[in-house]
Amino acid sequence: MTELHPRISKAVIPAAGLGTRFLPATKATPKEMLPVVDKPAIQYVVEEAVTAGLEDVLMVTGRNKRPLEDHFDRNYELESALGKKGDADRLAKVQESSDLATMHYVRQGDPRGLGHAVLCAAPHVGNEPFAVLLGDDLIDPRDPLLQRMIEVQEQHGGSVIALMEVAPEQIHLYGCAAVESTEDGDVVKVTGLVEKPDPAEAPSNYAIIGRYVLDPHVFDILRKTEPGRGGEIQLTDALQQLAEDEKVGGPVHGVVFEGRRYDTGDRADYLRAIVRLACEREDLGPDFRTWLRSFVAEEMQER
Repeated sequence: MTELHPRISKAVIPAAGLGTRFLPATKATPKEMLPVVDKPAIQYVVEEAVTAGLEDVLMVTGRNKRPLEDHFDRNYELESALGKKGDADRLAKVQESSDLATMHYVRQGDPRGLGHAVLCAAPHVGNEPFAVLLGDDLIDPRDPLLQRMIEVQEQHGGSVIALMEVAPEQIHLYGCAAVESTEDGDVVKVTGLVEKPDPAEAPSNYAIIGRYVLDPHVFDILRKTEPGRGGEIQLTDALQQLAEDEKVGGPVHGVVFEGRRYDTGDRADYLRAIVRLACEREDLGPDFRTWLRSFVAEEMQER
């Protein structure tokens, strides 16, 4: 019988980045609060965690990130105003974010990389496996990636990372995994990891995307991990040590994701994500798609 490992209950969302690629919009507004259609990007991420059964959410924040806390808190003045106007639909949308999950917050302080941000979660997480969700990657709720990763971790223990096959010339933009196949078609065993390799030296074209399920032993490794690429403490370097020695914190597996992913970390991809999600909305999609077809047709004629 396959051994079952402890059920995961906590999610960690690093959100302390400066969002420099979206300046000047992010000068006073956290990049995680930029709207994707009519919800901030960060709400999609919290909703994904909750859908996977993780209702205890720790957000790792930094300076100028107070709007994140405010968004997931109650706004009594706004709720009262909407209630008096009888605007039940908007009232429900406002209350939805504050009722999603049990939210906790910790300040990262110095922005010393993803590995350091994850390490800031150690006192809250304790000695149990946990999930990490990065806000730049939005996963379509019809493709339950995180649930699948949790299943794999419960079956095998250790840590699980999300992988996506990318074009070889794009692998330098990602962490990259060396892998071995397993009996499950969508699961691979990770034997090595490297952060943003030169395409000629990449062990594969499997890129790490922003979802992790981690064994708590990763904290011990992160405490000893020296700054790596970019002068930051890289989570990839810690996972590499776990992959090299299963006795430390169990094996590292990867779930190969072939579903719908929306990248909001780049300006052009952010715009594409908005268009794709708006097109799929029942309330917006029909009219928006009609306009979009007309717009594209006009652009093609002008060229």
